[in-house]
Amino acid sequence: MATFLSKLGRLAFRRKGVTLLLWLLVFVGMGVAASSAPAPPADTFSMPGTESQEAFDLLTEKFPDASVDGATAQVVVRAPAGTKITTPATRTEVERLVTELEVSSPQVVGVADPYESPAVSISEDGTTAYTVVTYKVPAAEVDDEAHDALDAATEKAREAGLTVEAGGDAVKIEQAMGGTGEQIGILVSAFVLVLTFGSMIAAGMPLITALIGVGIGISGITALGSTFGLSGTTSTLAMMIGLAVGIDYALFIVSRFRAERAEGRTPEEAAGQAVGTAGSAVVFAGLTVIVALAGLAVVNIPMLTKMGLAAAGTVAVAVLVAITLVPALLGLAPVKVMARRGRLRYAVKPLSDRQRRRAARHEAKLARRTRPNLGTRWARYVLRHPVVVLLVGVIGLGTVAVPAASLELGLPGEGQMSTQTTQRKAYDLLSESFGPGFNGPLTITVQTVSADGTGTASAGTPADARKTGDEIGKALARTPGVASVSPAAANKAGDTAILTVVPTTGPTEKKTEELVHALRDTADDLERSTASRILVTGQTAMFIDFSQTLDDALLPYLALVVGLAFVLLMVVFRSVLVPLKAALGFLLSVAAALGAVVAVFQWGWLADVFGIDAPGPIMSTMPIFMIGVVFGLAMDYEVFLVSRMRESYAHGARPGEAVVDGFRYGGRVVGAAAVIMMSVFSGFIVEDNDFVKMIGFALAIAVLFDAFVVRMAIVPALFALLGRSAWWLPKWLDRILPRVDVEGERIAGTQPAARSPRESTLVG
Repeated sequence: MATFLSKLGRLAFRRKGVTLLLWLLVFVGMGVAASSAPAPPADTFSMPGTESQEAFDLLTEKFPDASVDGATAQVVVRAPAGTKITTPATRTEVERLVTELEVSSPQVVGVADPYESPAVSISEDGTTAYTVVTYKVPAAEVDDEAHDALDAATEKAREAGLTVEAGGDAVKIEQAMGGTGEQIGILVSAFVLVLTFGSMIAAGMPLITALIGVGIGISGITALGSTFGLSGTTSTLAMMIGLAVGIDYALFIVSRFRAERAEGRTPEEAAGQAVGTAGSAVVFAGLTVIVALAGLAVVNIPMLTKMGLAAAGTVAVAVLVAITLVPALLGLAPVKVMARRGRLRYAVKPLSDRQRRRAARHEAKLARRTRPNLGTRWARYVLRHPVVVLLVGVIGLGTVAVPAASLELGLPGEGQMSTQTTQRKAYDLLSESFGPGFNGPLTITVQTVSADGTGTASAGTPADARKTGDEIGKALARTPGVASVSPAAANKAGDTAILTVVPTTGPTEKKTEELVHALRDTADDLERSTASRILVTGQTAMFIDFSQTLDDALLPYLALVVGLAFVLLMVVFRSVLVPLKAALGFLLSVAAALGAVVAVFQWGWLADVFGIDAPGPIMSTMPIFMIGVVFGLAMDYEVFLVSRMRESYAHGARPGEAVVDGFRYGGRVVGAAAVIMMSVFSGFIVEDNDFVKMIGFALAIAVLFDAFVVRMAIVPALFALLGRSAWWLPKWLDRILPRVDVEGERIAGTQPAARSPRESTLVG
């Protein structure tokens, strides 16, 4: 592996023009393909094998005339203080609003008049009413004209003295990603790169190559969107993790190139050595990330599977960019990529007398600097106090992880949006006037079956289906937690009826989840006595099933990614204990990050500091996404840091010396990579949406724990305690495992040029 990559790096360095041209053609070609591809399909959400999805499919089949895919906007109207919604003047304004909504956009197919069904659409105190605006297109296809028309109609009603707010999937989302906080994070990243390298050229390479890799990956997703059903949101995870690993991989190789140049190698030799060693680490780190992302398929939710595979493809592109494009760019600036101070010592052209004097002064200054770098000093401290460092790290993370035992999963809803949004205001108005369960109604489907119990639909009349549905509704109404049950509505074929159950609790409350399970248990008993098939669905039930599906898949997913990564790391490091501690350390950091998320976003600790409006359940997709992203970054840091230790150990260093060498060369780079990722993720914390805050906080805190506590403290402490045992591998296993030579033992000229002990402490 190292020999092949070294030759590849040398070739890319020598043929930099051809390499750059090829990547430019790929970049432009993918851009052209993306721009000419058909529009990506709208987002579709399905959960095969769940009761909610089965019921939804049944509704689509049995009620074809119903607009189950059309977007809706629920417009809530409250009368001025001291008046009723039925007051003539108020009613005139409400009816004017209904008319305005009906003619506002050609995408609108209907608007319900609240006065036609006052028992349903007007609150008991008579102060509040709501109307539902139905669109003929899904939410993703509601255009700006329709959004603007809805906003204009509601604003006009407000000017007339009414309190008007709108919720539903047809309402424009007011919070947007990519705000000022994210821009600050990127600026901080650039600043950290400049500080790390002391060169604008070296700092710019990881950013430029990462953006190129992400651009190619996202363009590929767009180009293949219509073919493979990849919606516009499929690229979300690909962009996030592609940018993260792209910066890391380029950072690792550029840093190794600079270290090899400091060893006295020529630019081409340094490029070959950097790609052969750091590039090998990049390849295997990339493989672990791809395993983690592709492993999302075990969840059996098509949307997550597509997102995972798309992100895995983007990571593969990032690896190819790192081992080919980065050395080609290094070939364009082999000297300017070095730190500005002392750059003259690497000049390839003859120096003038003035330049020689400057170089001599710099060499003399280096000779006077005998203090080891921070990574070296920290590694030596850990080697002297391994037990203390290990206990502090493990106990500290374990304490932070305690709240994770109370983790409750849910999906984002309008009740968790910022209190400044119209969706949240509409949600609160409905809860106050109609009860908290009104925002999360459940839909019950009742399908009559044949007398022989085969499950085949039994034909009848709509009246028969309604009668059966009403009987079942009366039985379900006796279930604790049910506020009301609507009359049944039957389809034209007379074999299926639907009814609506309104809970007494809100859609994200634990009691509502218990109610769904209780209704399903009751339905199982009713099916036998009514010769019918009863299913519970609705958005709230689908969210509950989605959370349960993810919860059930979490442990199998962890076992898959950690198990496969264990095998990969065992091949890389020729050790059993190194991958074992890497996996255990990752699980510890993830548990601590989940504990911090639960404490802040579920329990409400420091809610005012982070601007959290409504603490509640943790977003169901967050743990899975966090595991995928953080696992990738954690294995990056593990592979790069420990591969330098393995390389030093393979070249004859004692275990303690190998740890010091790993931190001397890799500590600063891993620290810089972690700070960059924390800066980018922290930018999301200042967004208005609580769930965007949650993702940013979770990823930032997880990187902090994994990079600085696990990789920088617990890992070297364990190496110090294990000694040579850390590299133990049974002989029979050593014969079976393939040899990939990540440490570069087989690369020609791998031994570094001679250098003084003083000089060795200054590198990195």
